[in-house]
Amino acid sequence: MSNFWSSLGYLLIGGLIGAAISFFLTKRMFEKQQRENPPINEKMIRAMYAQMGRKPSEAQIRAIMKTMGQEVPKKEKK
Repeated sequence: MSNFWSSLGYLLIGGLIGAAISFFLTKRMFEKQQRENPPINEKMIRAMYAQMGRKPSEAQIRAIMKTMGQEVPKKEKK
């Protein structure tokens, strides 16, 4: 009977370790995917404004990107 309980304990410990590892790996992959392919970008915002018949200003685009928690890359002046 002792063998049964030790086997059950090892199974539970192994399951918990596997769940923790898979959680962190999945989280890392999801964050990487979000960085590489953001859900919306400036081009999409401009298209949305164009469909509404408006021409957005840079300030409006930056404000929308800021509210969505995405950093707007600044363009270098030449």
